[in-house]
Amino acid sequence: MLLSVLSALIVSIDAFFIGLSLGLQEKCKFIYLAVINGFLFALCLLGYFTATFVYEQIPFDPDIIVGIAFISLGLWCILSYFIFHQGNASRKSIVIVGLVMSLEAMLITMGITLIFMPYSTLLIPLTVAAAHFGYSAITFCLARTRHAKRFSPLISHTISGLALIAYGVIALVV
Repeated sequence: MLLSVLSALIVSIDAFFIGLSLGLQEKCKFIYLAVINGFLFALCLLGYFTATFVYEQIPFDPDIIVGIAFISLGLWCILSYFIFHQGNASRKSIVIVGLVMSLEAMLITMGITLIFMPYSTLLIPLTVAAAHFGYSAITFCLARTRHAKRFSPLISHTISGLALIAYGVIALVV
């Protein structure tokens, strides 16, 4: 159980960079981040219950699904910067980032639940949601300082995507 909670904390580190990216965008307010994380929490719970149901239905190793999903999500995170970034973000792009972050948290919850089955507990979605909110809130506020204004959003999207890709590769290999 401790390993599943640690996995949830480690894999949620991409929220650190998402919060930084949103904090650097002047149109984004902290209340938007709170709403995104509320939606994210609901999707984490949905992901947990879906994974416990799906685990019984999968006739092969679920690590393959988890690995491919995380690699795809990491690539999407990196490519989304180039597709949706237009200088300063619009509300539409903030909503898209929020949806991607929430779906990614749901997949994280499902992946960790599937990997640690049958020892998975509700601590997994709670940890994923709390870590996402904590990491993104801290870096959102730090991004509003004058020192972070020089940080490129491209770097945060790339590191976030690479963290997800790394977890996907680990799920496939281990």
